[in-house]
Amino acid sequence: MDSQAFAYFIFGLTLVILFGIIIGFYYSKKRHKKVEEAKYKMLKDDED
Repeated sequence: MDSQAFAYFIFGLTLVILFGIIIGFYYSKKRHKKVEEAKYKMLKDDED
């Protein structure tokens, strides 16, 4: 494996890891609760 192929491998691996971190953050339960809280607050204000 030459240095250019190794660089592409490292770049691809970095992108995959970064994508996994973004997906993990997006679907985390803590974030989900915070996002849903705003929605329920708006719905509650509509009923009043």
